[in-house]
Amino acid sequence: MHSFATAPAEVQEILQKPISELGLKLEGSRLEQPVQQLYRELERKGLQKFRPLVYLSDEWGCPSGEPVIGVPFYLADPRLAELERQINDLEDDREVLMYLRHEAGHAFNYAYKLHRTPEWRELFGSYRRPYREHYKPVAFSRRFVRHMAGWYAQKHPDEDFAETFAVWMTPNSRWREKYKHWPALLKLEYMDRIGHEVGGLDPLKKRGYPDVTVDDMTVTVAEFYERMLEQEVAPDDVAVDTDLLDIFHGSRRSKHTAAEFVREHRKLLLDKVTYWTGVRRPLAKKLLESIEERLKQLDVRIDKRREREVLAEMSAYMTALAMNYLLRGKFVHK
Repeated sequence: MHSFATAPAEVQEILQKPISELGLKLEGSRLEQPVQQLYRELERKGLQKFRPLVYLSDEWGCPSGEPVIGVPFYLADPRLAELERQINDLEDDREVLMYLRHEAGHAFNYAYKLHRTPEWRELFGSYRRPYREHYKPVAFSRRFVRHMAGWYAQKHPDEDFAETFAVWMTPNSRWREKYKHWPALLKLEYMDRIGHEVGGLDPLKKRGYPDVTVDDMTVTVAEFYERMLEQEVAPDDVAVDTDLLDIFHGSRRSKHTAAEFVREHRKLLLDKVTYWTGVRRPLAKKLLESIEERLKQLDVRIDKRREREVLAEMSAYMTALAMNYLLRGKFVHK
């Protein structure tokens, strides 16, 4: 069971309330502006008849075959957003739009049933291929675009298309220049041509049906987060004391602890390590938490004059551990 004792008072007030009874609405929330931004981007791309329904759900997603977009419920309430920030990191405005463009790619695929066409299958692969939650990406492969962290386009043909759509959609992405001479350019050129071909046409599937909505979420806020934390995978023992002491080697007289430094830069480290290695974010988060806890136990300090050097070294260290995990199944081999 997770302790919410450190949560602000306004957050503790809603912990025992069912999510369905919080009165959460997309309208008037932080999400309203990015959703309208998405619609404006679709308009500018010439997709005149495609406006996917966006609804509050338990996570980011697009139900298979349904041209709708689910967004996490916690983004619609500042109290829930603060709780998410403390437990699992919170998407900033840039990331919200990135996810919206990606999910819009799925919805576009389903709305016009592109995955059923021979050309789509030839470029992206079979839509019927099983999803692999624990896929091993080929880092720096030029057969795939890069949008979300973790070489996500390599997970499944449907994700490959959604990432391609998102890159094509992103304003000022300069995709023709960036992906010049890449095999992935063929996918982007296909997307550009299809966008022009169907832009003025009604979708083949005009209406989609959400799966999990906030009205369906009868669990309390506390129960939701406790279940989520229980499902997270814990890494093996990764605390290598000699490595951590070598990275920080600060003065015992310093008032600044290494654990506080890691916590301060947690999101930056997680963003960069998951993006460049492809290791799953929950596992990377557990890895960082394990390192932070060991630094606390050892009472390691940091010289403030070495912060930039230490941050670079921590990024490299975590990247090495993550790649070791992807290649060998363990962070550290003993």
